[in-house]
Amino acid sequence: MKRILSLVRKAVEDYDMIEDGDRIAVGVSGGKDSLTLLRALKALQRFYPKKFELEAITLSMGFDNFDLSGVRKMCEELGITYTVKPTNIAEVIFDIRKETNPCSLCAKMRRGALHDVALELGCKKVALGHHHDDVIETFFLSLFFEGRINCFSPVTYLDRKGIYLIRPMIYVPEKEIKGFSRRMELPVAFNPCPANGNTKRQYIKDLLKNLNRENKGLKDRLFGAIQRSEIDGWKLERD
Repeated sequence: MKRILSLVRKAVEDYDMIEDGDRIAVGVSGGKDSLTLLRALKALQRFYPKKFELEAITLSMGFDNFDLSGVRKMCEELGITYTVKPTNIAEVIFDIRKETNPCSLCAKMRRGALHDVALELGCKKVALGHHHDDVIETFFLSLFFEGRINCFSPVTYLDRKGIYLIRPMIYVPEKEIKGFSRRMELPVAFNPCPANGNTKRQYIKDLLKNLNRENKGLKDRLFGAIQRSEIDGWKLERD
């Protein structure tokens, strides 16, 4: 946790993600990334000079066999209020629309629902579990499949909703999260989505893994290139 916490704090300070009095909703999918983020922010809350509150939110997509009992228990142990919002997103995407490429629409629907729940709970900031590898993968997804040089920003303001999206784990490599998840035995919930592991993102993830194996340090150089680019919201790290 010390290593992850130091990287989270650095991102928070580099991009001024947290202010005094913030009420932050953490989007908890049940996966290793969001559970690690939740624990990291709880640890940060204990000593960070700017005081903030946390809420945990999970959207239930409507799939069977989505067991969140372990996540609920972890939130109780951390003293974080946990809200599970039932949705019919799975039915809309797979049964009604029968999407052959469901991820884009699913992400859009999930974002909208998450933002609405956050506002209902009085949260004007939503923390997402995107990490160092996600940044690079998103850049390549945009380049390969949209023909654009683009990536999500560390901090995004949604003027129509009046909320900020923050991504405190942008400096944390996925391998660090995997190791932390194993050591802490995080209660990762099985993802029942039929598209899981068979997506464009997985294709890019595998491609970058192979390229990094052949070119040591490639991911770090790519991340640095994104920081030095003129992509909205990105800047060089503070010393």
